[in-house]
Amino acid sequence: MSSPVRVGVVGVGSLGEHHARIYASLPGAVLAAVYDIDRARAAAIARRHGVHPAESLEDFAGRVEAASVVVPTDRHREVAMALLERGLHVLVEKPIAATTAEAQEMVALADARGRILQVGHVERFNPVLSVLERAGGRPRFVEAHRLAPYPPGRPGAPPRGTEVSVILDLMIHDLEILLHLVRAPVAEIRAVGVPVLSPTEDIANVRLSFADGTIANVTASRISPERMRKIRVFYEQAYVSLDYLNQSGEIYRLDHGRIVREAVPIERGEPLRNELASFVDCVARHAEPVVDGRQAARALQLAIEIHRRLTAGPS
Repeated sequence: MSSPVRVGVVGVGSLGEHHARIYASLPGAVLAAVYDIDRARAAAIARRHGVHPAESLEDFAGRVEAASVVVPTDRHREVAMALLERGLHVLVEKPIAATTAEAQEMVALADARGRILQVGHVERFNPVLSVLERAGGRPRFVEAHRLAPYPPGRPGAPPRGTEVSVILDLMIHDLEILLHLVRAPVAEIRAVGVPVLSPTEDIANVRLSFADGTIANVTASRISPERMRKIRVFYEQAYVSLDYLNQSGEIYRLDHGRIVREAVPIERGEPLRNELASFVDCVARHAEPVVDGRQAARALQLAIEIHRRLTAGPS
C-alpha cells in the first residue's frame, strides 16, 4: 500500500480549522503541519491535532507534500505560488485569486511544475449536485439563491469574505456550477447589487443569457437573516429543485399531460470532507481534480465581468 499523503493547512481561521480537522481524520492522509501568521492560533490548532505549528511558510513547505491554502483572497496568489514553487500540490479556497491574471499565473506554474492545483468550489462535492449531473439534457432556465447572514467581525481584520464583493464571495459557487452545467458561452449579462455593511456589494442579482438559449437568474446575499442555498433547473420535460443546505431535492416530470412529483434519494455527506478526500486521492494517484485551476479561472473571469458590468452602471 502507498504511504499516506502528508498534508497541511495554511490559514487556520474559521474555515481553515475545518480543513485541519478533516485532514486529521481522513484515511490515506496525515496532517503533518499547520501555519498561520497568528502564531497563537496556529499553536492552538496544532495542539488540538497533535501536529507541528510551522515557524514559517518555508518550514511548513518542508514538512508536507500537499496543502490547503485558506487565507484571504488577496493573498491566494502569493501563498499558492510559493508552495507550488516548492513542489507542493495545492488546494486553494475559492475564488482562485483576486484577478484573472493572478489565476493564470497560478495555473501556468502548476502546469510547469507538474503539480495539482485544485480550487475549493465545495458545492461541486455536495451529494445533491449528482442529481443534476444525472438529469441529462440541456437546461432551459436556472434559478439559484445563496443567502447568508453577515459574517462576524474579527480582531484587526474585516469579517471573513468581505474583502471582496458578494459576487466573488458567495455567488461564484453558483457561477461555477452554471458553467459546469451549461456548455455554451455567456451571451448577455445584466446585474444589479448594492453595498450595505461592506465597502463592496453585500447583495447582488444577475441574469445571464447563454448562446444556446439557456437563461439563468442568480441571487447572492450576505446580509440575510436566514441561510439558503437552493437551485432550480428547468429542462424540456422535467424540473429539478435542490436544497444544498439540507441536502434534499425533488424532480417534477411531465407524465401524460400532468406533472408528477418524486423525491430524490440523496446519500448525505459533508461536502468539505468529500472535497478534501478527493484532493488527497488526486495527489496519491496524480489524477485531475474535479475543479482544477482552469475551471476556477473561468468562473472567476465571469464573476469579475459581472462585477465590472454592475459597477459600470447603465451604458
